[in-house]
Amino acid sequence: MALSAFSHAQPKDATGVLVLADGTTIWGKGFGASGSAVGEVCFNTAMTGYQEVMTDPSYDSQIVTFTFPHIGNVGANEEDVESRGLGAVGCIVRQDVTRHSNFRARDEFIEWCVRHGKIGLSGVDTRALTRRIRVQGAPNAVIAHNPRGDFDLKALKKQAAEWSGLEGLDLVPSVTREAHEEWKGGYWQLGTGYAEADNQKPHVVAIDYGAKDNIFRNLVRAGAKVTVVPARTSLDEILALQPDGVFLSNGPGDPAATGEYAVPVIQGLLERDIPLFGICLGHQMLGLAAGAKTAKMFQGHRGANHPVQRVGEGWGESAGLVEITSMNHGFAVDAETLPDTVEQTHVSLFDGTNCGISIKGKKAFGVQYHPEASPGPQDSFYLFEKFVGMLA
Repeated sequence: MALSAFSHAQPKDATGVLVLADGTTIWGKGFGASGSAVGEVCFNTAMTGYQEVMTDPSYDSQIVTFTFPHIGNVGANEEDVESRGLGAVGCIVRQDVTRHSNFRARDEFIEWCVRHGKIGLSGVDTRALTRRIRVQGAPNAVIAHNPRGDFDLKALKKQAAEWSGLEGLDLVPSVTREAHEEWKGGYWQLGTGYAEADNQKPHVVAIDYGAKDNIFRNLVRAGAKVTVVPARTSLDEILALQPDGVFLSNGPGDPAATGEYAVPVIQGLLERDIPLFGICLGHQMLGLAAGAKTAKMFQGHRGANHPVQRVGEGWGESAGLVEITSMNHGFAVDAETLPDTVEQTHVSLFDGTNCGISIKGKKAFGVQYHPEASPGPQDSFYLFEKFVGMLA
């Protein structure tokens, strides 16, 4: 089942298809939910944590190509869900999804995909697709699954070609919470699950732009009480909660689009010297609030093995240290636009892009990567301790 830009011939028994905006048609075996979904095709190099990836709200309107072939082999369970049924619209894998072989599994991955509306496509040459993305950039596409193998290729191609893409798109309203929530979950441990949060201070108000739940668990683990609020919560409403600090979460879409309403709030918090910590989209909008610009990346960074180096002043003996990090982003802060009031603190060793900033004279910083992992290494948990330590 090879990808071809020239032939739309459907192989025998093909029940799934990926149709790119340029007409390239990639056949395979469909699994999970039936139907079709449009999005940007990206690739993720993580070897573990496919369920956490699929439920990360930052993947909204994206179709994830997993470069690791054995997706589905550890099944699925509710403890590994990172959001409430949100995340990627579909996934592309090399091998057929087999029955699980893991003591923590409570469900098969295929059945989990059906229940959560995720469309899967197996039997695809994921190496070839990944190379295409690296050379030509992340394409818009439609992924479709029909157990009978009936597809209207002309309509699918039209749908893919007409989709606007992620640039200029504010996706946060579809993934943020609708009301304030006092976060209760603590850190997970094997055999006991998630502990109950009993922290009373300091108080962190977390703005939910499409957050992964493990971020809140790590804030609790670092010693904070967490209140989660919707993305459009006003500055006055946040101040009324009397926060000791404010957290700016990850999320999907174009930061410049979301920043139309989020950046003025962040600027108001900066003016009042309230400590701030941003991750991913939150980091990007912190950069926008400080006067920098963001840009769409050619292929993005997505995986659990991305090296990031500490740069700039203030690191002491740890200057130059490299952290192995988890990443998921298709936009980045343009380091060339950072004003004098902002210091760059981290850079990617893959391509030199900005991965961290600190606002001079303020207790405000952000990182492009995901220190909460899920999945991925835990080299960067110190950032949660750093932020909570600022609030004492």
